[in-house]
Order: sequence, then C-alpha cells, then structure tokens
Amino acid sequence: MVSIHPKHRQQRLGYAGPRVISYLYVVFVMEADLDPEEKLQMMEGGGFSQTMQQIDPRRARFPCSIVWSPLPVISWFIPFIGHIGICREDGVILDFAGPNFVCVDNFAFGSATRYLTVNKEKCCIPLSPIAYNGEERYLQGENGGDSRTWDDALLKSTQEFQHRAYNLFTCNCHSFVANNLNRLGFLSGGWNVVNLAIFILFNGRWVSKASMLRSILPFVVVFFLGVTFGGFTFLKFWFFFTSVLIGWFLLGTYCFKNLIQL
Repeated sequence: MVSIHPKHRQQRLGYAGPRVISYLYVVFVMEADLDPEEKLQMMEGGGFSQTMQQIDPRRARFPCSIVWSPLPVISWFIPFIGHIGICREDGVILDFAGPNFVCVDNFAFGSATRYLTVNKEKCCIPLSPIAYNGEERYLQGENGGDSRTWDDALLKSTQEFQHRAYNLFTCNCHSFVANNLNRLGFLSGGWNVVNLAIFILFNGRWVSKASMLRSILPFVVVFFLGVTFGGFTFLKFWFFFTSVLIGWFLLGTYCFKNLIQL
C-alpha cells in the first residue's frame, strides 16, 4: 500500500477540489431546472448530454433541426409555403421574424408543425476549440477558418441578421435558415430559399396528426369554399396568385441572384 504525505494530499485536493465543486454546482443548478420527467430521462440515459439531445415538441425543443409552421393567409392558399427556423444544439428555435430581429425560443407563428433533423455528419463544421497547456487554442479546419461548433455558426448568422431589414420577398426567414446551412456547410452548401423550401417539403416530418391538420385543413376549407362559390373565377385567381409568388422567388434566386438576400 502506498502512503501519501499529508502535504502532498492537501496539494492534490487543493488542485482538484475547486474543479469538483464547480462541476457539482453546475450539475445541481441544471438539475434544479429540470422537471421530474427530464430527471428520470437523465438517470436512465446516463447524463445531461442525451437528455438535451432529445426532440421534445411539448417543450418546443428540436436539437439541430429545421422547423416549419404555416403562415396566416398565405398558407391557406399555398400550403407548402410557411415560416421556418433553425434550432440550436439544445433544441431552442431561432427564426428571423422582423426587421433587425431574430426570435429566440419564441417561434413567431405558433408551434412548429413540421421538422427536419439535420445530420451533423453531413456538415463541414471546423473542429471545436481545445485547451492546450492552460490556454485556449483553435484548430484550423480544412478551409482555414476559425474553429466553431454548430451553435457558434448559428450565433454568427443571428448577429448578421440582427442588422438586416426584413422583407417577405427579398430577405425573409428562408434567407436566414439558408444562410445558417451555408455557414454550416450542410451538404456542401449552395442553399437558397427555393431549394430549401423544396427540401423541407419532401423531407420534413409532421410533429403530430394534429399539427398536420392545423397545416392542411385551412387550405382544404378555403379551396373548397372558393371553388363552391367562386367557381372558375376563384381557380384563375388561385393559379395567378400561386404563379406570381413562386415565379418571383424562382426569378429572384436563379435569374437575378442579388435580388433575394442570403
């Protein structure tokens, strides 16, 4: 059995003690903020990391995901056009909702009805900062840029859009999410408002059956009433409205590339 001199024991405890106390304090504070269900998940799952990474629509938590909700009026006529946001690693939703304003944990048009989890393995995010010899140093990614995490990339886009004017036709929520995906290098980048909308349309998942009804039912009702009372006149109006709106974004994205901001 190896004995340790009391002086050396004190030195060891003096070095490790504050770190252990700080860790226990953080765990205590985080545990105090969790509800009983989350505490049970943490105990069964083995820690906070797994708890924080779970999708929880009840609490509006969608870690590393894109979320979608219908827009008033517009989605009643074109159901695949809506409001979108992107989520941090802890699941908090960020969405560009107005001039110089990015909402945090308060989705602008109600709770999300669809979501799409982004595979981080398909993102080209440079490595995270590391501590080396007591100093924080940064590893360089292949592109030579500063290291950053998922949340760091979202923070940079948020800071950028907090100084942008909002415009439904030139700089909107899709511009914000596309900017984030390009910054993350998801699927090698190249995202714009059009291919992003198509990507969500064909790959997004409904949060629940109630969410699906909330998104589709208004369109069905409006279209039925329009055809019933307006007949061919309503169909012409609907076709014209849809064509103009979709045509604007197609032209602004692929023909006049500086028209729609990203």
